[in-house]
Amino acid sequence: MQPKRTRVLIVDDSLVAINILMKILQTASDIEVIGTAHDGKEAMKLIGNLRPAVVCTDFHMPGMNGLELVENIMQHHPCPVLVVSVSATPGSSNVFRLLEAGALDIVTKPRLEHATAYGGIANELLSKIRILAGVKVFKRKKLLAAAAAASAKPAPPPPTAFGQSHYQMVVIGASTGGPQALLTILSNLPFNYPVPIVCVQHISDGFLNNLVSWLANNSTLKCQLALAGELPQAGTVYFPQERAHLKFDPCGKFVISADPPYKGHCPSVSVTMQSAAECFGANMVSVLLTGMGDDGADGMRAVSMAGGITIAQDEVSCVVFGMPKQAIVMGAAK
Repeated sequence: MQPKRTRVLIVDDSLVAINILMKILQTASDIEVIGTAHDGKEAMKLIGNLRPAVVCTDFHMPGMNGLELVENIMQHHPCPVLVVSVSATPGSSNVFRLLEAGALDIVTKPRLEHATAYGGIANELLSKIRILAGVKVFKRKKLLAAAAAASAKPAPPPPTAFGQSHYQMVVIGASTGGPQALLTILSNLPFNYPVPIVCVQHISDGFLNNLVSWLANNSTLKCQLALAGELPQAGTVYFPQERAHLKFDPCGKFVISADPPYKGHCPSVSVTMQSAAECFGANMVSVLLTGMGDDGADGMRAVSMAGGITIAQDEVSCVVFGMPKQAIVMGAAK
């Protein structure tokens, strides 16, 4: 029996872009392009009949744009949506509104017409489609109702340990589904949060600055890229530079490291957490959110062994229960 292939619908108003994406997807024997659409309205007509496993969509389209499409998909035909967009351009922060609406991940749109030049972008696109194909998506109404019900309940009191004053650093790691989880967390923290926060989020090249801006616009906390030699300040959320690890020197100042990728990741959650554990010891908190793979598990174990607080997101709320699960299996999550 032939193995089941992942059924993908491509939505883009550019015929050139559609052709490029089709060429890339056709190189994978486990992925099948079942249709294409040039705007959201056309896509919605196809989704009901074709039932794709993953929808790949751009943001800017005539008629029904990507945001309206995602909102309609989540309401009527919930399925995993991958945003395929040009990165590092004015207005590209708009793509994060698609993540707010229910899209699960984002990838840079290949702009070269020769397949041999796609390189890592093609591999990243195929990898993310395979990951999202296994994600269960619920109707947006159901998610919003669940969120409203949760917020109506009185919040449980925080652990006593968090009320103590000796904590000096919080490190959060995330991958697939991370931007949405970070938005939920950071938007609920007060502007005078008493500890610096470092977030290591796996994201496609070119989107980091827009991610930071998007989170800053939706939070009372300052959000910025970490600078070498800078001393982390309370009430500020820091992100590593693209393609560089973020570490700490013995004085707690940031170190931008050009070390090679750790288990395929640069920046790596584990590298930052391990360095933080060496610097802050029991005076830190590490948090591992939704994501594929095991980045962060080694780092969380180092924090746990140093006496710090370690928190892993639960399976129910994860888009992909990979990274936190690995930390739990290793016994690193308290």
